[in-house]
Amino acid sequence: MRQIIPRALQKFSKLTPEQIEGLLLSMAADIDRLETVLDSLAEGILVCDSEHNLILANKYADHLLPISRHGDDTVRVWNVITEGMVAEFLKNALLSGDQVRDREFDIEAKGTRRLLSISIFPLVKDFQVKGSLIRVDDITEKRKKESWIRRIENLASLTTLAAGVAHEIKNPLGSISIHIQLLQRAFKKNEDLYYTSHPEDRPDRNFSGDRGPTGYFAVFHRYIDVINEEIDRLNRIVVDFLFAVKPMDLNLREGNVNSLITDLIDFVSFELETARVKTILKLDKFLPSFDFDERFMKQALLNLIQNAAAAMSTGGILTITTEQKDGDVLISVCDTGIGIPGENMSKIFEPYFTTKEEGTGLGLTLVFKIIREHRGEISVTSREGEGTCFTVTLPIPQRERRLLPPGEYFNGDVSVQAEKNFQGAGL
Repeated sequence: MRQIIPRALQKFSKLTPEQIEGLLLSMAADIDRLETVLDSLAEGILVCDSEHNLILANKYADHLLPISRHGDDTVRVWNVITEGMVAEFLKNALLSGDQVRDREFDIEAKGTRRLLSISIFPLVKDFQVKGSLIRVDDITEKRKKESWIRRIENLASLTTLAAGVAHEIKNPLGSISIHIQLLQRAFKKNEDLYYTSHPEDRPDRNFSGDRGPTGYFAVFHRYIDVINEEIDRLNRIVVDFLFAVKPMDLNLREGNVNSLITDLIDFVSFELETARVKTILKLDKFLPSFDFDERFMKQALLNLIQNAAAAMSTGGILTITTEQKDGDVLISVCDTGIGIPGENMSKIFEPYFTTKEEGTGLGLTLVFKIIREHRGEISVTSREGEGTCFTVTLPIPQRERRLLPPGEYFNGDVSVQAEKNFQGAGL
């Protein structure tokens, strides 16, 4: 078609009205076909002229950004993009003439948060730049899959490391703990012997402070207490390591997650009240029962609740929501805390990553593993200074999904079409 048009224009004065009409119809069909191809692409495409005016945008670009349409065709592309951060980027890049590849933006469009990758290329014809081509890719799911794969790989590497930790640390720790206890007993006997021969120096009779044997006894006990605390801490780390790598023997039983959450909140109510955290439960009363391991599921949700409380150091609101959606049970644990910095979002489920001074970096890793063992998924959204929301998605086996009542098998479009067919058939 493109070869025909130049020849047709040269002989335009000699064309009959029928030939002109046929040419225009062919051009319209060609344009319509090209627009269909553009609208069918799974990436956003925007085309600008040499003055950076938007002359074409496919449907996916409008869906991702979105685009504010104007009646005037000569509108700079950055003036029709409603997302301010993207609009500013396009303005700076186009005015400077830079070619940009895969610049990422975390935006919210039409109520959904997306991670977009934007590239800018020059449109070149006959060695001259005629405009710009802007490509917009939605890489949200791609990043999620990459993060998911990385977490699984990290768990695999954790298996090897923790096995060595268990062998190299746990046994020596046990030996150290036993010998510390023996040392305490021996010291206690010597202490008793001293006080038997020097009853006047007993702590309940001697208020002279830390001078003399009594002071040395107190220092010894303080040092031993520190050693025992550190041994306990190391033991907890080793136990967490072992739990993270040990295959889970799930004891799946049919239960209701709402009941588990209610019991769990009752269990930690005093802790939450002390931290000035108000709890709001939005539990779907029609949530179906399904099989899960109550012990492990309780541990996973408890970790999320405790993390939420820790993020609200001055108090706040903890909201737990359950709902059924598309054959899955969704459990959301949301707080109004400090939020998670953007650079940490992709790391929070990785082993050993923590921002807490006393943290082992395994809490969310264990949550991730428990949910994964239940064939579920866990995702997180967060805004610094506003709060964080963890969402657990658990599949409901086919036998436990609720059937649609009669009349709900057809969506609106099918029902309307059926009505038309009935009317057309005289029924």
